[in-house]
Amino acid sequence: MAIRVLVVDDSAFMRKLISEILNEQPDIEVVSTARNGLDALKKLERYQVDVVTLDLEMPVLDGVATIERIMATNPLPILVISSWAERSFEATINALSKGAVDFIAKPSGTISLDLRKIGAELVEKVRSLAGAVVSKPAAVNVIPRPVVRPRVISKAKADVSDVVVVIGSSTGGPRALEELFVRLPADFGAGLLVVQHMPKNFTRSLAMRLNTLSALEVKEAEEGDTIRNGLALVAPGDYHLVVDSDKQVHLNQNPPVKYLRPSIDVTMLSLIGTFLNQVVGVILTGMGNDGSEGMAAIKRAGGYTIVQDEATSTIFSMPKSVYEQGNADYMLPISKIADMIVALVSEF
Repeated sequence: MAIRVLVVDDSAFMRKLISEILNEQPDIEVVSTARNGLDALKKLERYQVDVVTLDLEMPVLDGVATIERIMATNPLPILVISSWAERSFEATINALSKGAVDFIAKPSGTISLDLRKIGAELVEKVRSLAGAVVSKPAAVNVIPRPVVRPRVISKAKADVSDVVVVIGSSTGGPRALEELFVRLPADFGAGLLVVQHMPKNFTRSLAMRLNTLSALEVKEAEEGDTIRNGLALVAPGDYHLVVDSDKQVHLNQNPPVKYLRPSIDVTMLSLIGTFLNQVVGVILTGMGNDGSEGMAAIKRAGGYTIVQDEATSTIFSMPKSVYEQGNADYMLPISKIADMIVALVSEF
């Protein structure tokens, strides 16, 4: 049976173009289109839909409000079609927090050429989202703890980490990261690295959002940052992040690994020589098998490895690849992973 898609966009031209790209595939069928969020909700009452593609900036009912309504009544996999405009970075991260599963960032230029350039990515993501696990966002996931802390860590006073936690995530990752980070304590005794598959600029907005929700300090990594206790560094989009023997971060644009940059494997493999067995590796929801080599190396070195379980993973592929290779010490629902990280860090 073909994957049934609802295309939602206030531009008739965009609705037509997206529909053409998807309908060219024998296994995908655009069953209807909608010109705004309210229209989309009405169409969802009439049609059985597997995936929704959604513009964020629309009249009557915008994309974020539409996501909230869909997730509250009939959760479905939603793929956001985002622009590169600066205002879109934060809006896209907010959409993912509200329940959208993934997004596509349109390159700048002529609209018709833009979508044709990313047509293969659009088709691939619609296919992957057709099997995604989606659920109503739990309120607790996005309620920050009341914390009092400086907004900038003083490098002179902060402790350089002897232990590092490295977290890899992809499709569905932003929501999973929120659930994890809101549960980590302010006195966390390790440094953290996050590698989320996401384009440049969007990772900065992700780091800013995690920073507002977490008791930790979270920022997008910069060249020369040091791994420090209580500081979480998010790998910038389009850059590999590696750590040297002085526990300093270096960013590079070496070729993509498994078609990915940043690569979770690249970051994880760079940690072993410096941190030895003082590493906790975590793989969250995502498509593909990035992180499987890195987790194997962490386990061989004597570190700990955790993967998100299938029931709470939007896409189980990345955790599954680690588990099936025998390299997962723990498989846990996302709500339990933060506590396990804290427990394992305390053992070092």
